[in-house]
Amino acid sequence: MRVIVDGRSYEGRVIDLTGTDVSAATAVESVGATDPPIHVDCPVPGDAHEHVRRLPPETFDRRAALAAAARALGHASPARSALDEARSELADLSAPSVDVDAARRRVAETGEKEERLRERVAELRGRLQARREIDADTTAVEAQLNEATSRLAEAETERIAAEQALERAEAVARDARDSRERRLELEDRVANREREIRRDLAAAVWDRFRAAIRSVPGTATVGAAPGTYDGDRVTAALAVARLAPLDAPVVVDGLDRIDGAEAAASILEAPVIYIG
Repeated sequence: MRVIVDGRSYEGRVIDLTGTDVSAATAVESVGATDPPIHVDCPVPGDAHEHVRRLPPETFDRRAALAAAARALGHASPARSALDEARSELADLSAPSVDVDAARRRVAETGEKEERLRERVAELRGRLQARREIDADTTAVEAQLNEATSRLAEAETERIAAEQALERAEAVARDARDSRERRLELEDRVANREREIRRDLAAAVWDRFRAAIRSVPGTATVGAAPGTYDGDRVTAALAVARLAPLDAPVVVDGLDRIDGAEAAASILEAPVIYIG
């Protein structure tokens, strides 16, 4: 590992930046970054490193950190294939988009238009009959009737098309509803499989975690059963950092329970950037 600060180069598995102006946040941000505030030449951080990249951590999900450490150590869960299948099905699932309200409005509008024209045709037929009974000229009324009848036929066709479009829209809406319900089922399945995998992986390294707890500073009690932990998050994070195979450096900042950079690297059995 090599760190360059203000033109000065620091090299080794343990780098002590005490006395420099480099903050822990800057050091953490620089590890594995493509455009870092300071130059840190080190292996690419893995998933386990993400959980313990800064000690003490601001937040710490013990089960997720143990799962990441277990994966880094080569462990796998039998539920992995089920999770992949559920995620794949979820990614392929798409709910069709449809505006049923618009289709319903079109049916209503075309129906009203058809009704108005039907009344117009009836009115014109009545006027035509009346003029015939008195032997009056019917030319103009016949022309109006023909036009109205033609427009009524068009309106009927438009209304039928609107009703058919509404049937199709309602069918698509039913499919969309089924897709949404299926999505919720798959999201639940994915969440359950993810929890199951974290439990499996945490269990796979639980004995190593118990051993690591005994080797790091802090007060914690770890039972034989996975998950039986009684202690603070800092102690748990230190233990995970110790058991996980870390190539990228852990940034240690302000941990009173660790006396110096060399002690930090010895306790964690990992490369360390020590801020002090």
